[in-house]
Amino acid sequence: MKGLNNAADLFDPLLVMESYTLSSPSSHDANDFAFAFNDSNFSDRILQIEVINDPIQPSSNADGCSTVADWANDRKRRREDIKNENDLLPDQPDLIDFAPREPQDEEADAMLEESPSGDEASTVDDANLQMDCSTVVKVKTLHISSPILAAKSPFFYKLFSNGMRESEQRHVTLRIAASEAPLMELLNFMYSNSLSVSSPPALLDVLMAADKFEVASCMRYCSRVLRNIPMTPESALLYLDLPSSVLMADAVQPLTDAAKQYLASRYKDVTKHQEELMGLPLAGVEAILSSDELQVASEDAVYDFVLRWARTQYPKLEERREVLGLKLARFIRFPYMTCRKLKKVLTCNDFDHEIASKLVTEALFFKAEAPHRQQILAAESASSSRLFVERSYKYRPVKVVEFELPRQQCVVYLDLKREECANLFPSGRVYSQAFHLGGQGFFLSAHCNMDQQSSFHCFGLFLGMQEKGSVSFAVDYEFAARSRPTEEYVSKYKGNYTFTGGKAVGYRNLFATPWTSFMAEDSLYFINGVLHLRAELTIRNRLDVQV
Repeated sequence: MKGLNNAADLFDPLLVMESYTLSSPSSHDANDFAFAFNDSNFSDRILQIEVINDPIQPSSNADGCSTVADWANDRKRRREDIKNENDLLPDQPDLIDFAPREPQDEEADAMLEESPSGDEASTVDDANLQMDCSTVVKVKTLHISSPILAAKSPFFYKLFSNGMRESEQRHVTLRIAASEAPLMELLNFMYSNSLSVSSPPALLDVLMAADKFEVASCMRYCSRVLRNIPMTPESALLYLDLPSSVLMADAVQPLTDAAKQYLASRYKDVTKHQEELMGLPLAGVEAILSSDELQVASEDAVYDFVLRWARTQYPKLEERREVLGLKLARFIRFPYMTCRKLKKVLTCNDFDHEIASKLVTEALFFKAEAPHRQQILAAESASSSRLFVERSYKYRPVKVVEFELPRQQCVVYLDLKREECANLFPSGRVYSQAFHLGGQGFFLSAHCNMDQQSSFHCFGLFLGMQEKGSVSFAVDYEFAARSRPTEEYVSKYKGNYTFTGGKAVGYRNLFATPWTSFMAEDSLYFINGVLHLRAELTIRNRLDVQV
């Protein structure tokens, strides 16, 4: 009995499991099957990879591409060759559905004769390849485990479970018109969850292979590694120019998002980089224009840049109209453009008139909305078009109401957030966008400055005329601000001044209170965190003067 007991101990399930755990190569990772890769002991099928020397699509070799730029140029050449021949679609995998070959097909008979003896072979190749002008230049054979591959790839799952004859065959042949290196890396990843390559060109080749063979986990892996490699303008643009099937994959979304953020951050000062930006492709310009952090004077400057870029890239009016109307118009935030510029949009020949009218009308309706409605519209568009989301403009947007009779007059509304005002301390200033009266440009500027006796900081508001010229304006002006509890505009300062350009006039302590009281939590002048200012300008007379 003692001997039987000892024998029973040898087969104790706990002991057997412990022994396996200690000796198994996969003891550190339950999902690591690297030990089984190309090992006949753990495989149920044989995969034969045939590399075809296709004259239309030269073999891609990541080893020959030392940089992302080399990889992009190589891919561009291949895409142009494909387009010229009109034979292959560049985003389709180099294989076809798994239809069995007919016995009378001489080519199929020849392939079966070349397959390892003992079992019939299932062949998967590209239906678009012209087989009569392509030859097999390299063959790679390895042992595979269909459960492992099927678990990682819907492609292989369908191949091994389609209920047809080839799903029961032991030998499977994949025919590819590219280097076998990316596919071998992909197959190894499906066993080990790791890659031996680390250069961007090689990772991109594996990413493309993972997309073709539907291995989402490998696409996520490649995307993560590429994100951790320092980005350049060339690599960012390349990631945004990957095939549409790749770009649409959820696994690659973090990579494309990172590329967009990189470009938006690098080129956020549109004026500084304008010449360089003129050479960027459409995908790069879209990424930049989608940012809220552009360093531009106003949305007018964004519109001018887009128009210049479109005219440079698309000299033909018909093509330019299509790109502006269907692609770029949605990135221009027309509601924050000045009315003066919106008028020019209506007469701009680069935009389809119907589209231009719709965009301008929508912008004007937004401008007419009450501030709280504008905030609601901005919040609603924040997750989609961002049309109503305000950028960080150098000059603050204003609303302007103009009157021609009985005298030329305009009423200007300027809103400043509490945070914007706080950032003015101790000696900052913020300027409004330009507005026009009598054909002359004016602006408002809000300051944090010392009072006239230099005893404390306070909030000041000033009115200035932009251009120096030969015209003199005698202007009556009045500053007002909303205040609690009525939340109505209350006049704070009136005056008159004869402007000759380059001068500003106003009041250093608009609210007759120190800065600390003005910015206090119980301040009368911030309503829902916004300071509402109004300036009324009326031209008294206009004289020609020598300046």
